[in-house]
Amino acid sequence: MTGEKKDPLQDPRFRAPSIWQTLREGLFGSRRMLECIQVEVTSFCPGRCTYCPHTTQESIWNSRHMAPETFARLWSLMRLSERIHLQGWGEPFLHPRFMDFVRLARKAECSVSTTSCGLRMDERLAESIVASGLDIVAFSLVGTDEESNAPRAGVPFSRVSESIRLLQAVRKKRMGVHLEIHLAYLMLASRMEAVLRLPDLMDTLDIHATVVSTLDYIAAPGMETEAFLPHETDKRKKAQSLLEQAAGQAAQRGRSLYFTLPSPLPASKAVPCRENATKTLYVDAEGNMAPCIYLNLPVTPEDPLAQENVNRRVFGSIMEQDPLSVWNSAPFKAFREALNTPIPDFPCRTCPKRFENDID
Repeated sequence: MTGEKKDPLQDPRFRAPSIWQTLREGLFGSRRMLECIQVEVTSFCPGRCTYCPHTTQESIWNSRHMAPETFARLWSLMRLSERIHLQGWGEPFLHPRFMDFVRLARKAECSVSTTSCGLRMDERLAESIVASGLDIVAFSLVGTDEESNAPRAGVPFSRVSESIRLLQAVRKKRMGVHLEIHLAYLMLASRMEAVLRLPDLMDTLDIHATVVSTLDYIAAPGMETEAFLPHETDKRKKAQSLLEQAAGQAAQRGRSLYFTLPSPLPASKAVPCRENATKTLYVDAEGNMAPCIYLNLPVTPEDPLAQENVNRRVFGSIMEQDPLSVWNSAPFKAFREALNTPIPDFPCRTCPKRFENDID
């Protein structure tokens, strides 16, 4: 007799913390070991952004969804993490079990967030988002109108705006006060003046907060001109001036705009890496654990000396080992400890994230 296959996300061992555990965390402050686990629920994406390796390395790209069995294996680590960010090198809302992943993370009493290109949004999805317990949905942009957002090929600015308006309407209709809608804005050097229109856009779309980042991963030769490199003093000063203007205008309107820029020197020891890899980790769609998203692209280069192979840092698989034992393994510990030294592991030495500092 063949029994019905059990849903791995419904395992009875996955119990929410007891009231006493919750009270202890509330009374004595968070004691969770990790700040965030970034989970690549899928590497499928409908966009063709010009600066993304999904586009520039399409011929060697591995598109796959995370299996429910894989996500379920994260339970022990989720119980030790403040936040679960459900997004990697793909569009998270393409995953058919996305909302089930949210529910399991919420059962572990994690905050849950995601970043979307906006192409999948419809009323049914918006209703599910508000009901799910997601607390942040960020929408990706590189511009503030169709022209400046053109590098996000296949993802029209008008479509993203329409998606945000729809989600806002459902959020307000369903009294979803827990849900914040953000912008994840990538400032490209050739379009840096567009950030001055961000405060108006935030007003128009009723955006809670915008986080402005710069190009960290150079997906193809020549694209470094769109980045802000530590030695490019004049370029960085212009960007800083524009961002300070935009942040000041947003603050006057009661909205938040955060940004960092690379500097000529590494960040302080207190924050040796903007990805904060000493308290965060990245799990790809197959369950491989890496320090961050930049050190584990879903590609299979034929050349073993290709940058993606040389820079890959995977310390274990949650499908083969207990996730906590991977995190506590000697090689993973050594990697994290090296971040606090002048000579971190090779791929981190010139990473822009190591040189990003808050601007006073």
